[in-house]
Amino acid sequence: MSAPIPASPHPSPLALRLPSLSGPDAATPAQIALALVDAFSVSGCEGPLADAVQEALEALPHLQVLRHGNTVVARTSLGRPERVVIAGHLDTVPVSHHTGNVPGRLEEREGQEVIWGRGSVDMKGGVAVLLHLAATLSSPSRDATWVFYDNEEVTSDLNGLGRVLRERPEWLEADFAVLAEPTGAQIEGGCNGTLRLILTVHGLAAHSGRSWRGVNAVHAAAPLIERAATAPVREVEVEGLVYREGFSVVDIAAGIAMNTIPDRCRLSVNYRFAPDLSAQEALDRALRILAGLPADGDEHAPVITAGSGEVEVVVDDLSPAARPGLETPMAAELIEAVRARGGDVGPKYGWTDVARFSAAGIPAINLGPGDPMLCHTDDEHCPVNQIEDVAAILRTWLS
Repeated sequence: MSAPIPASPHPSPLALRLPSLSGPDAATPAQIALALVDAFSVSGCEGPLADAVQEALEALPHLQVLRHGNTVVARTSLGRPERVVIAGHLDTVPVSHHTGNVPGRLEEREGQEVIWGRGSVDMKGGVAVLLHLAATLSSPSRDATWVFYDNEEVTSDLNGLGRVLRERPEWLEADFAVLAEPTGAQIEGGCNGTLRLILTVHGLAAHSGRSWRGVNAVHAAAPLIERAATAPVREVEVEGLVYREGFSVVDIAAGIAMNTIPDRCRLSVNYRFAPDLSAQEALDRALRILAGLPADGDEHAPVITAGSGEVEVVVDDLSPAARPGLETPMAAELIEAVRARGGDVGPKYGWTDVARFSAAGIPAINLGPGDPMLCHTDDEHCPVNQIEDVAAILRTWLS
């Protein structure tokens, strides 16, 4: 059992300071994690936390600290033959209305200590590991670039990592990358891609007492819902890892009034596609499925109809998948360090920013503390021993 973690008061965003990262009074990774959970940083509100991270890292003479918006980058410059990027995002989804899970607290669950609170899993436990190692590994065996970025939990155009890759790519040049997304202290290779389509089905409004005079757009949309529900999703092996796809209607909006036939129905459909498909191939496959055509055909941009008319289709989001990235010598060393502590290697079913690194030509994997199934939940909590394990794994790999 770890030493008890003292509870930290919920700090004012205007006076946010992190615990000491170095020296005789240096905080443990778990203590840093609890302080981070206490720091409110819902997407778009990361500024005070980014300020505190920058201030803490600028006190460390072995690091060059750079800032772009609310993304903070800290780099060693030791002339090593290899450089790695290790990244984590500062933002969280909104605080739970049910549990008010900021500030956090230390609890015991099934005989082990956990940090409970918003962001403990996604992904302040991982960010704590990065801050701890950035401070205490002053002479790593590989040059390290530590990245703490904003706006991961919202639309991709706001993502701080993506913004730096576009506008300051030289800051992130590297031979390998690790993203501290929650993986239960194991390696998850690559990630599924994500496609979101907005489909608008048109009808004709009428009084519901004379429904035959209208065309109900919700009823007309029913075949599209059925095609999504029965889509031929796949389990695909890519470089030894098996990725599982998903194809789901995630939102429906319709209706004018309770006595009126709806003249429009809007469906949002999310396709999580395996890394064997390019973004364009995934889009073509999704459109064929929604048009009622064979998924594995070769038709591009088929016309989708519902009721008596053509369906409007808007591509709301399309983020490519990433292959596992496990074939490099650095990945092999990291896998060995993970397995030495009882961990293993599997696929990442969700989308993560490893895809951004992959698109930039940097092999990348996911490795962080916390159960991904607890991300964004009211009972989000991260085991202290997993925070310690990931810190030990990365320290071994970088020493």
